[in-house]
Amino acid sequence: MQDIDIAALGRTVLWASFALAVIFGAIAQRTHFCTMGAVSDIMTMGDWSRMRMWVTAMGVAMIGFNAMVGLGWLEAADTIYAGPRFIWLSALVGGAMFGFGMVLASGCGSKTLVRIGGGNLKSLVVFFVLGFAAFATLRGITAVLRVATVDAVAVDFPGGQDLPSLLAAATGMAKNTLAAVVGIGLGAALLVWALMRREGRSADNLLGGLGLGAIIAALWWVSGRLGHVAEDPNTLEEVFVATNSRGMESLTFVAPMALTIDWLIFFSDKSKVLTIAIVTTVGVVVGSALYALATRSFRWEGFRDAGDTAHHLVGAVLMGVGGVTAMGCTIGQGLSGLSTLSLTSFVAIAAIIGGAVAGLKYQFWLIERSA
Repeated sequence: MQDIDIAALGRTVLWASFALAVIFGAIAQRTHFCTMGAVSDIMTMGDWSRMRMWVTAMGVAMIGFNAMVGLGWLEAADTIYAGPRFIWLSALVGGAMFGFGMVLASGCGSKTLVRIGGGNLKSLVVFFVLGFAAFATLRGITAVLRVATVDAVAVDFPGGQDLPSLLAAATGMAKNTLAAVVGIGLGAALLVWALMRREGRSADNLLGGLGLGAIIAALWWVSGRLGHVAEDPNTLEEVFVATNSRGMESLTFVAPMALTIDWLIFFSDKSKVLTIAIVTTVGVVVGSALYALATRSFRWEGFRDAGDTAHHLVGAVLMGVGGVTAMGCTIGQGLSGLSTLSLTSFVAIAAIIGGAVAGLKYQFWLIERSA
């Protein structure tokens, strides 16, 4: 067996992940990519442009991931999304909490990082509160509640909960073949819908949709192909280097905020090492800041009043608790998770959109009441 320098490979994976996250942050800042904004545009103006951008990114990520599965490079089972437990209630409750929270906090996890890069101090507060709530839901008091309630309700599939695995169990066909057919087919259908109208083909929409979707797929390749070692010479076990989940990972922005805060607080603890989750969180902020500074759009922004502060704090808590409970955010479940064709991801993203609609209706009610 050829000797592999795991430490050197880990550095390569981290630098590649950081670079992709920087590009993600710059593109998101340039195109105003925002799921909450997309839902708001539809409800307030009937404008589907940003929703088409998000769906374009979904389609590209789905095609990219499943093409690599079809080639035998990746396996959906190596992700946290396509495991055997279909935690539908966690996805439903957590997704709704996250969706409502992102409206109160002026954007989801990725938008929070992008806004920090643009000089938004409100989002910096959201980052720390969200990260704290997420950490508590990973390992603390709300984690105990989560495990004892919604996580206890699940359906177990022996072959995995992703659509290719379910179809393979029903038909006997090869999973990689089904992934290529179903994944590329669904991804292409999403692209056709997103691009069939002129607003879906604007320069910003194409840059945001195609670019961010490609970054999701590229990170799957970095963590699942480049960073995969079939047999670690130190442990003789399979390993995906520089990941927290011990599986392959792409972009997500709830648990990584908690992990970033944990790394900063316990920096002197040698057991706290950099991972893909941490460097991509920082990378999005850096990419957004670089673009904002280069275009002179960087602006300091603070809270308007006590009510604005309260809404952002509550929203941050809801996103932290809900995002961990649902195993992802609008990027983690909406792009990375959906690209694996996981049932949990489909439920989570539907719940997130439903929560966002409820949150926007709540804001409309507040405006009408104060008029």
